[in-house]
Amino acid sequence: MSSSYFNLSGKVALVTGASSGLGIHFANLLAAEGALVILTARREHKLACVVEGIQQAGGVAMAIPMDVTSVDSVTTAFARIRQEHGRLDILINNAGVASNPTKFLDTGEEDWAWVMQTNLDGAWRAAKAAAQLMVDVGEGGTIVNIASIYGLHTGALKVAYNVSKAGVVQMTKSMAVEMCRHNIRVNALCPGWVMTDLNREYFLSEGGKRYVKTIPMKRLGQVDDLTVPLLMLASDKAGSYMTGTCVTVDGGIVESAV
Repeated sequence: MSSSYFNLSGKVALVTGASSGLGIHFANLLAAEGALVILTARREHKLACVVEGIQQAGGVAMAIPMDVTSVDSVTTAFARIRQEHGRLDILINNAGVASNPTKFLDTGEEDWAWVMQTNLDGAWRAAKAAAQLMVDVGEGGTIVNIASIYGLHTGALKVAYNVSKAGVVQMTKSMAVEMCRHNIRVNALCPGWVMTDLNREYFLSEGGKRYVKTIPMKRLGQVDDLTVPLLMLASDKAGSYMTGTCVTVDGGIVESAV
């Protein structure tokens, strides 16, 4: 399949949580396919480095600070997008946090609220603002909510994270049913364990290596394993008849007894 199948020239794309990890990868992917990419996150200095890298590679990118847990911050950021670009074609709704392994009975109010406010409330807030802008412009668009296999398949010691991502999955399905009348597709990308700088130390440890052996494919995912699935969902051509779906990229974990 030619990469032109995923061509995003002329599109305006927004990636939340673009200052680290998968967000950086997603922003670079969209820029490489020709989109003007708007990167948002709380850490402005981190965003500047990512934007510089995209520009040096020949892409077009800009940074806007945005904290998805703040109504005012999201409102301000989207007002700027509306004023400066007049449209939004693609949202990669990626901002999220991972909680430390915690037993259910040890999960505190603050820990629960912190995860929910970012992973679920923040995802809803960004999705709603993006969908409203797309509706106002009237030319459709696509929203890709970054969920997790733990929104589909449970795991111990992460109740808040599991619930937050299950909420993102259900939000995706609910949005898809309503937004298709506006020619807006809404899908979820559900990664399994993917090696990033945040988890590299653990997966290189003996405990991490033992866990990897329980994955049916006997390996961790790499960020590039998410490249085609992400572009498929973001592209009008490749994913034109896809909405309300949850694409898992997990080495078989969801379908196993792990």
